[in-house]
Amino acid sequence: MMLYPPMASLVDKVGSRYLLVNLVARRARQIANEAEENGEILDKKPVSMAIDEVYSGKLTLEKTDD
Repeated sequence: MMLYPPMASLVDKVGSRYLLVNLVARRARQIANEAEENGEILDKKPVSMAIDEVYSGKLTLEKTDD
């Protein structure tokens, strides 16, 4: 089964698969909460929307010096 977008290209945009999972999960929760607050019905799953945002470059990881 082919995944779209390819996992490798998503990992390249973020740096590691662990950061990718964390970033997508946080954004998906944010999307779901915003939709619930506004009474919106989503056409796509929040996780799919978050993955699309990472792939298109709308959602990036901001690294800090911790």
